[in-house]
Amino acid sequence: MTLGAVAMAGAPAPSRERGTAMNLLEAAQRAWKLPDLRARILFVLGMLLAFRAIAHIPVPNIDSAALEQLQQSLQSNQLAQLLNIFSGGALKNFSVAALGVYPYITATIIMQLLQPLIPALEELAKEGEQGRVKLNRYQTMMTVPLAALHAYGQTVALQHTAGQSLFRSEFNLMTNFFPTFTIILSMTAGTMLLVWLGELINQHGIGNGISVIIFAGIVSGVPGLVWQGIEISQVGDAQSLMGLVLFLAIGLLTIVGIVYIQEGQRRIPVQYAKQVRGNRVYGGQRSHIPLKVNMAGMIPLILPRALLFSGGGGFVVSGE
Repeated sequence: MTLGAVAMAGAPAPSRERGTAMNLLEAAQRAWKLPDLRARILFVLGMLLAFRAIAHIPVPNIDSAALEQLQQSLQSNQLAQLLNIFSGGALKNFSVAALGVYPYITATIIMQLLQPLIPALEELAKEGEQGRVKLNRYQTMMTVPLAALHAYGQTVALQHTAGQSLFRSEFNLMTNFFPTFTIILSMTAGTMLLVWLGELINQHGIGNGISVIIFAGIVSGVPGLVWQGIEISQVGDAQSLMGLVLFLAIGLLTIVGIVYIQEGQRRIPVQYAKQVRGNRVYGGQRSHIPLKVNMAGMIPLILPRALLFSGGGGFVVSGE
């Protein structure tokens, strides 16, 4: 049961004068009064707390001095800062969850691209719930090697960014296999643990577990950004205040533009031919086929990120 359904159940629809914010507040209040829905919300909050705790667990064999140097280097690298925001700060801390759930998303995209090419996968997609379970199993199995590949590429990228080794021993599979393999294994296990938390949210929470994990990672950096904005406003520098206002305006315009493009449609007109049956005429109506402007969705943005760290991503991040 969604929050919107709870808002409509058992009470008349609120007047339009109250506005959308009041509707959402009343929906949340009614949702909290339902024991089952309240338990699901509390479960999701517990999973998010577990996610934030995992995001602060560093990988084994990390050098604390090199980690501080990495954090300073990330402040001057805008691309690395963007990736750190998407990982919920786990990248800056070089946590076991530094990869996030993006290897799983990459596996999902690859499975979607392979379905039209492989008849067996296409048949599974048409089998309903049973086929979806099998496809999810294949996606999870594919996530493991992708996460290991991303772990190696991302670690090399971060070492290029820091300009030194981040560990107490050399990160090299050839000359230092077991410590390097342990680091890759821990980051892969962190990704699979986050995927498992997302599955638990799907089963016992409010659904969309992977999306909730990604959203929580991004939102976790908002308090720090707000605090930086407060510090800038306290300084009172006109240039800093103008930069903050410009940043907020660009952010708002970006959100409006994303929603506009995402919801945009191109309507292809369709004219149905007339059919005469006896003394009656059927058809002859005009309609349209709604085609989304952004049919690819987020695939063009997510897939290059996976490729960025699959090979020589270190040179891209370090700016070489």
